[in-house]
Amino acid sequence: MKTARRYLATEIYRSSAVVLIALVGLFTFFALVDDLDKVGRGDFKIYHLLFLELLALPTRLYDILPIGLLIGSILALAGLAQRHELVILRVSGISGMRMLVMLWIVTIPVVIFALILAEFLTPAAELKLSEATLSLTGSAGKNAGVLRSGYWFKETTPEGDRIINVGALQSGGGALTITLYDFNAERQLTSTVTAVSGAFGTGELSLKDVTVNTISPETESALAKGSRATTPPVVVTKEATRSVPTSLTPELLFARVLTPERMSFIDLFDYIGYLSANHLVAERQIVAVWRKLIYPFTLLVMVTIAAPLGFMQTRRGGVGAKVFLGILLGVGFFMLNQLSLNVGMLNKWPAWLTAVGPNALALVLAMTAVLIVEYGSTISRRWKALRGSRA
Repeated sequence: MKTARRYLATEIYRSSAVVLIALVGLFTFFALVDDLDKVGRGDFKIYHLLFLELLALPTRLYDILPIGLLIGSILALAGLAQRHELVILRVSGISGMRMLVMLWIVTIPVVIFALILAEFLTPAAELKLSEATLSLTGSAGKNAGVLRSGYWFKETTPEGDRIINVGALQSGGGALTITLYDFNAERQLTSTVTAVSGAFGTGELSLKDVTVNTISPETESALAKGSRATTPPVVVTKEATRSVPTSLTPELLFARVLTPERMSFIDLFDYIGYLSANHLVAERQIVAVWRKLIYPFTLLVMVTIAAPLGFMQTRRGGVGAKVFLGILLGVGFFMLNQLSLNVGMLNKWPAWLTAVGPNALALVLAMTAVLIVEYGSTISRRWKALRGSRA
């Protein structure tokens, strides 16, 4: 059993590695072609583009790892079937279900690698990619979630609430065109602070070239009564620098830019805590937690889908057709995952259902296919014998 399992692992790892290298290279080439128009804008050079694509490799590998494992497993099992090695294993007493368990065990190192990739490599690479993109192009990328008015944040202060608008983010926690709107406990605007630039640190926002507009408390009551205020409604002051306490950190700033699934669990939980503390919507981040938890299980589902396709090679030819079918199943599973996410968010489904549903459905269908391949002929013979005896 150990020898057979080691042999299966070698074949699957080799095939999956070749498929992943091919897919990563293909998608990287497409991305390079798509972004070539950026070269020559300002100081952006071709080596800057290559550097950004290098930083994007861990994320790209994270995205296509399940499909790569599916296609690689199908290729490996189909090759074993063509060389009649699967027949030898089956004749030696290894049933289809037992071989499926062997495939699950073989997938455990891939699951461990996926966990390291998802928790450490991908978040670090995404953060560096966002910082480098900001530094080289002046924008946070295609999926930064920025509005025309910039980035918006909310936090709770001892006096009430504060709305923060950032026109542009910079690497290292820097920001440009910052506006703070401070409200009291009654949600009345008390002041606005505008700064040309600033930097977010741990618990502190340092502003430069500051303009402070302080609204008099009597202004609103005077307007409500229709009388003239005894004090100026707004007092404008200029300051070279100002330090403002804040709960925002550079990590939380880039959490606004990063896709939730690309964040580490620690950063994701910190961001959910920030959103919950400030009464902001956190459903998308909660779904991301469930999707990250279910990601290793997705790899087991991919191997389970590959199993019946590989086992069928012992009875029928057509390796190319089975590989093509596996590609269609992988793409279909990816689309089902995305559809489940979007539909679940629109209809406010439970987060666990949005993440677990597609994987559970795919696993049930794959297990059914394995049972049909394994016991289909036996059930058919018994059914024909039963019909013959009744006749």
